[in-house]
Amino acid sequence: MNFTFNVADVINFFFIAAGIGICSISFLHVGSGMHIREEVKKYFQLFFTLINIYISMHLIRMLMQGQAGTVFTVGIRIVTFVEFLVSGFMIFLLSLLILYIASPGKNAKTVYYTMLILLVLHVAGLIVAQFTDFYYYFDESNVYHRAKGYSISNIMHILMMAQGMFMLIRYRNKFDRRVASSLWIYLLGPLVAIGLQLLFSQVQFIILATVISAVYLYYVIIKIQTEKYNNQQKEKERLDVELSMATRIQADTLPNIFPAFPERDDFTIYASMNPAKEVGGDFYDFFLLDDTHLGIVMADVSGKGIPAALFMMVSKILIQNIAMMGNSPAEVLKFVNTQLCTNNPEEMFVTVWYGCLDLETGVLEAANAGHEFPVFKPADGSFELVKDKHGIVLGAMEGSRYKQYELRMTPDAKLFIYTDGVPEATNADGELFGTDRMLQALREAEGENPRKILEHVDASIKVFVKSAPQFDDVTMLCIEYKGALTEE
Repeated sequence: MNFTFNVADVINFFFIAAGIGICSISFLHVGSGMHIREEVKKYFQLFFTLINIYISMHLIRMLMQGQAGTVFTVGIRIVTFVEFLVSGFMIFLLSLLILYIASPGKNAKTVYYTMLILLVLHVAGLIVAQFTDFYYYFDESNVYHRAKGYSISNIMHILMMAQGMFMLIRYRNKFDRRVASSLWIYLLGPLVAIGLQLLFSQVQFIILATVISAVYLYYVIIKIQTEKYNNQQKEKERLDVELSMATRIQADTLPNIFPAFPERDDFTIYASMNPAKEVGGDFYDFFLLDDTHLGIVMADVSGKGIPAALFMMVSKILIQNIAMMGNSPAEVLKFVNTQLCTNNPEEMFVTVWYGCLDLETGVLEAANAGHEFPVFKPADGSFELVKDKHGIVLGAMEGSRYKQYELRMTPDAKLFIYTDGVPEATNADGELFGTDRMLQALREAEGENPRKILEHVDASIKVFVKSAPQFDDVTMLCIEYKGALTEE
């Protein structure tokens, strides 16, 4: 094999080597981009692969032309066909990117099928050219020559590019200024290169123009993606700070100092809340209505996160305010329900168990708005569910009424109330902790004080769920009645 190179060939080799190197580095850069969206990665990996195939085919054609023999005759025609074929798909891929960004709505299909028809015509023309030498031909020495119809092959490319230019102009408001400028460079660069090749037919300016404009387009889009990622990280950090603050604010709104009433010896109370997210929708509350009455609340707002936390704050304030007016548990739930239904466009709701304990007599009056059954332990018995009458959840239906009932607590009697995050705690196999396991855990620690009881139930839940993620807030409260206040 004899190779002879002129000045134009040397320039072309330089263009090709630089193009393959730049595209290969860019391809590797795409794959290593941690913060690049997956669809962007796949697009540019395909894009640079096509460009490398296009450049490589041109290099192989340059090396094969002028070589005698059947292998070179067949090979150079196959390589040239692939080179021209890939060039059409490169422009088609660019047009798809422009179409994706432009998002022309109902016109999208028309634009897409127009581009597809042009691509099909391009491929059909190449197939015909294999039998007619209309686009290009090879002489008996296997030297490449442009034929009379060569310009028509470029016309297909130009029409597809013109389609892209039209979308850039028509939908310019949808394009980032930097992306638009890089797309214009990609569209106009090869056209300028084609014009130069008409003057300097041996120098492949189209290769240089294609590589430079493709890499510039890539780095512009990646820069924008990186900026978006950095901005998202900054926003995430800001939200994390705000969520952390919201968590502290929410925690501070719940009674969290124990012993809660160190000066009293007529009852002992303890409560805990472990939100599934930074802020939760569960809440508990307890407050003295007067010297001889204690209000106790356990509630669960629909949903999770900040919306539930906001609704929780409103519900908590309403319940305490209305309870402090001396209303019975049934009346408290009725009035709060009316208030929540008045202005509730998001249609959120809250399940509530509210009880009022007479600290002198041990009589506990309670009402339930769709909440979990309380668990009661008499002084001489074990923990058992109290299957009380459920009313409708608060915030769901205006005018709802609630049934009230009584429990009599004697000294050493205990009451345990909770949210559904306790029985519905789920392990990795999808199995629920359940009411039976909850009752078993309570009975195992029933001789302990309220704090120890809650710690034991919490430990039992953790042993059960193991490493499975927490899906719901886990909130519990336990009160032990000691009897009437001792007077000193």
